[in-house]
Amino acid sequence: MEQSEIINIETQPKKNHKKLKQFIIIIVGIIVIMCIVLLYARYIATTGINVNEYKITDTKIPKNMHGLKIVHISDIHYGRITFEKELKKVVEQINLTKPDLVILAGDLIDKDTKLTKELTNQLITQLKNINATVGKYAIKGNHDYIFSEWDTIIKESEFIDLNDTYDTIYKNGNDFILLSGMSTNLHGSKTIEEKLSTTNEFIESLKETESPYKILVVHEPDFIQNIDTKNWNLILAGHSHNGQVRFPLIGPLFLPTGAKVYNKPYYKLSHTDLYISNGIGVSTVNFRLWNRPSFNLYRLTNY
Repeated sequence: MEQSEIINIETQPKKNHKKLKQFIIIIVGIIVIMCIVLLYARYIATTGINVNEYKITDTKIPKNMHGLKIVHISDIHYGRITFEKELKKVVEQINLTKPDLVILAGDLIDKDTKLTKELTNQLITQLKNINATVGKYAIKGNHDYIFSEWDTIIKESEFIDLNDTYDTIYKNGNDFILLSGMSTNLHGSKTIEEKLSTTNEFIESLKETESPYKILVVHEPDFIQNIDTKNWNLILAGHSHNGQVRFPLIGPLFLPTGAKVYNKPYYKLSHTDLYISNGIGVSTVNFRLWNRPSFNLYRLTNY
């Protein structure tokens, strides 16, 4: 055997060993990175609170409502990873904005929560501490539907139950804004037409000269495909969490039923503004990524 052949035979195992070592280093590196991402998504990205501020301009907004501030919050999913300490911080942040209206667009409680008397009292105490100069309103989300305590919590925390009904909002004048709410469409037997019937009857009763700025609050945004959106100036929704776990360029990894079509923070639908809150808590999995907890703050202007 020639000398060159002997050298090749001897060096081949060394090359294979080096490749195996490089492969192991790459695999270990990937595992470490994945662990870091998971820990971040669970323990850091789910904390804190961002305030997303939007200016909404519409000539339909009455002059006496110019500057009205609305806080839009949703998907607290209390009892999953959001408890009294976290909710208290959210309430403090809301109060710092000095809102006129506070609107809770569903999923106050997580469906997997064992809602004890203690947790119920915590919710009432914290929600009652939210200050709003005009009023506080709430609708049921699909997770809230199973909890009979929801009604008590909303009433005792001084929120107004807006499920399948409406209210007229006044401030510093006789002109008003119409605020209507729709309960979750993933449960129950009532149709959307039935849920909006009371509001539609009121709208039809108005004089031709009366055409208020109209706000609709829903939980699952996809169901607005079943209504005539041009009848509403502003629609507020939740449920999607804006894709609780997101990746740049890829987008959300999973979306719940009822938020497959509309799940981003904002859509312009003809003359209607649709805003979707990305929520405070989590559901299904206890992770957030590229999507910190937040609530929306709107400032209404007529010019």
